[in-house]
Amino acid sequence: MSAVPAGPAAPSWYDALLHPDTVAILGASGTPGKTTARPLEHLRLHGWRGEVFPVNPARDSVLGEQAWPSVRALPVVPDHVLILTGADQAVEAVRECAGLGVKVATVLADGFVGGSGDGARRRAELRRILDGSDLRLLGPSSLGVAAPGRRFAFTANAAFAEPDLDDGGVFVASQSGSAIGALLSRGKEMGIGFHGMVSTGNEVDLTLGEICLASVDDPRVRSYALFLENLTAAEDLRAFARAAAERGKPVLAYKLGRTEAGAGLAVGHTGALAGDDAVADALLKDLGIARVRTFEALLEGQNLAVGLPIRPAGAARARVCVVSTTGGGGAMAVDCLAAAGAELPGPSAETAERLARAGVDAGGGALIDLTLAGTRYEVMKGALDIVLSALEFDAVVAVPGSSARFHPELAVKPIVDSGGSGTPLAAFVVPAAPEALRLLRANGIAAFRTAESCADALTAVFDRRPPTDRAHYAAPTGTPSTVLDEAESYRVLDGIGVRTAQYAVLDARDLPGDLPVPGPAAVKVLSSEVPHKSDVGGVVLGVADGAELRGAAERIRRSVRQRVPGAAADRLLVQTMVRGLGEALVGYRYEPDVGPVVVLAAGGVLAELYQDRSVRPAPVDLAAAREMVGEVVAFRALGGYRGAPLGDLDALADAVVAFSRLAELEGPPVLEAEVNPLIVLPQGEGVVAVDALVRREREG
Repeated sequence: MSAVPAGPAAPSWYDALLHPDTVAILGASGTPGKTTARPLEHLRLHGWRGEVFPVNPARDSVLGEQAWPSVRALPVVPDHVLILTGADQAVEAVRECAGLGVKVATVLADGFVGGSGDGARRRAELRRILDGSDLRLLGPSSLGVAAPGRRFAFTANAAFAEPDLDDGGVFVASQSGSAIGALLSRGKEMGIGFHGMVSTGNEVDLTLGEICLASVDDPRVRSYALFLENLTAAEDLRAFARAAAERGKPVLAYKLGRTEAGAGLAVGHTGALAGDDAVADALLKDLGIARVRTFEALLEGQNLAVGLPIRPAGAARARVCVVSTTGGGGAMAVDCLAAAGAELPGPSAETAERLARAGVDAGGGALIDLTLAGTRYEVMKGALDIVLSALEFDAVVAVPGSSARFHPELAVKPIVDSGGSGTPLAAFVVPAAPEALRLLRANGIAAFRTAESCADALTAVFDRRPPTDRAHYAAPTGTPSTVLDEAESYRVLDGIGVRTAQYAVLDARDLPGDLPVPGPAAVKVLSSEVPHKSDVGGVVLGVADGAELRGAAERIRRSVRQRVPGAAADRLLVQTMVRGLGEALVGYRYEPDVGPVVVLAAGGVLAELYQDRSVRPAPVDLAAAREMVGEVVAFRALGGYRGAPLGDLDALADAVVAFSRLAELEGPPVLEAEVNPLIVLPQGEGVVAVDALVRREREG
């Protein structure tokens, strides 16, 4: 492994956040068990050695300790103040902390989010206060922080009443306050300890990425577990992910929900295809972060991730061998791994021969089932030694059966003794066997209670690639946007080198005697007010001559006027129809939290229904575009499937690259662009756009 790059010292606010010497609790309650009493109770329970100042102007004492009337009245300026008041009082408390020179304030209060004017007003006021000071703010709506190794539990989360806090190398950053408590309790059960735990809340100031970046050079931090609700401050997350990858510190993330920001402005299919969870998936993959789909894998995968360096770009999917003492449990593991995308090649002839000499029948499939014989140490250990040294496997999953519950030491000893071979080794323990899991994890073996979490963690960790360096594009200015009509959209495509089918623009009130383009032709209403023309009867196909053109024009005008009252219906676009081997959708969209993304999908009016798509942060290079083409199932038919003609997939990849660079186009920023369909012609003949839609900011 290469030397760890030298990094800047952690900022002073980082120590104040997690390793302070003095803290104050503003709004501390004297009622045991109350939310506002918990931070002081937790600090005393765990024996934190710093100074604590309860602040409550209505009390002389709190839980038997002297209470102070204000932060200003304290004998020292605390490093970190936890604010447990209502929203408006919290704003004034932040102002007081800023004036006193407090380094960090954490705000628990609600009332800063949502569409209400009060929430926006309070957020704006917090930013004004912070802009003029050195104070850093965690929250609002943060449940606090913890540094278990220092016995520092500065949080209102009830889970930190746990009598012992286990120190360890995992750093947890969560946008959910409750999640840090859930991870604490689950980690304790798993024998996984934490170096730091932070609930970031609404991130008015300090962001999750910024906090993690500040911790990345701490030698006690081995890996990261992120619990994400949104993708705000993506550039901070990118800076952290790059630094963590350079230092060999793996990052696993569990992401909730869907990215809905800006969906209401979508005018094409691209918004529906890219405006959901696919964007989060694409961004995390682009950052080299292992996104897990099960909550358990977020922690259970930590031991596996620490032992596996990030793999180079272009690496194949993980090739996994499953060795089991129970056929049913082994089959569960195989099924889940296959569903998660792992390859299960089975042993090579050479490996099968080595296993046979050791008395093991490889069976010729993806599972090596040792049956009850595998409960003997020498049988399981011998089989694991062979497959762990086999070049055809990237990882091995050992699956002990019922003996793991009643004889855990015997059942897991061969697995423990096989660790450290260089090939990653994980275990899926089929029965409920907490002691077996504890023994495995205590010896650094990634151990899983379910086949699903095992497959989830293994494939997510193996799928990590080095973070991609991308240009940072300034966000659009917020100027009102305008939707271009199809002809105007084609001019944008001309500017990026995407070919369009031959077309002409006509006035339906003054039509020529014949078609202005080679027929048969498609006749379409040309209006920015009608982006989805076929939905309102605004398209007639197969028009062969002037008479049919006049009939098509009348039908279009009548239908559009009935179904879109007030929309202009006199301008028409007449376009030569193009036949190809397949249809694609290529789209571009500026996502408010993430930046520009590019989408490739199966084309046509049912694109949203099929959701057969690939998404990447933009721009992409040709190699990434070709990967995207390979990820869309529909395009496999264009790759010569069962002797079918080859489509020009190279030209399709070129079009994806061109679309991904719309952020670099001169003029008002492009917010959304789409070609659907883009006709894929036979190999060597290119691709042709036969419909387009662009939304961009208006000219200043």
